[in-house]
Amino acid sequence: MIRIFLKELKMNCKSLLIWSLAVGGIGLACLLLYSSMEGEIKGMADAFSNMGMFSDAFGMSTLSIATIKGYFATEVGTVHGLGGSMFAALTAAGMLSKEEELHTGEFLYSFPVSRKKIVLAKSLCILCMIAFFTLICTALYALGFALLGEEIPGKEFITYMAMQFVMDIEIAGVCFALSSMFSKTKIGAALGLALIFYAYDLMGRVVPDLKDYLFIGPFSYSNASDIFSGTDLSVKALCFGACLTVICVVFAFIHYNRRDLSA
Repeated sequence: MIRIFLKELKMNCKSLLIWSLAVGGIGLACLLLYSSMEGEIKGMADAFSNMGMFSDAFGMSTLSIATIKGYFATEVGTVHGLGGSMFAALTAAGMLSKEEELHTGEFLYSFPVSRKKIVLAKSLCILCMIAFFTLICTALYALGFALLGEEIPGKEFITYMAMQFVMDIEIAGVCFALSSMFSKTKIGAALGLALIFYAYDLMGRVVPDLKDYLFIGPFSYSNASDIFSGTDLSVKALCFGACLTVICVVFAFIHYNRRDLSA
């Protein structure tokens, strides 16, 4: 099982580095733009905070983009949230289905290792990849604060990155279950799922009837504007997300173990 885990990690190392450096690099670039735009942003901050539903959706009504904290939450937070969710979705969506799609399962399942151990090794690989992705992006954002000479809002920053890690695990769990059901990688479905979660969170913040059901989406407890404005984390959303993740992972184990795999 350890060999399968290490092999998967090695095979996905290139993808991990590309996504981490791309998402973290874009976030770093956005952060560094703050110094050159600081003067203009101060003039636009009031206008952005009074744009009704647009301001509510992107957190500009509770945070001022003229401050480094508000700028990070609204700009870098959006980049990282979308990038991280898509990375988690794509990584998990192909982890099991690729064995049938690429016909590598004929070789893999010839080893004296049970399917459950194979699924466990692959799920641990996903977990480690999301952890490495989060750590690399965290280091790049911390570098950005250092280059700007700004103090990192420690508590909010750590909480935000931790909640993003939890959110990515939840999305990966759902896509991992999806991967156990099909013999071909559903890239479109995985990316669509991540975008639907993001769009649902935006809609839930501007549509009154949806606000009570905002906890269903993983972006509800990992929203940067909420965290950096000091809003308490939603325990209901975290519990729902944890239950959904466990259910999806358990389903993947059971369903994949019973499935008739195509040659």
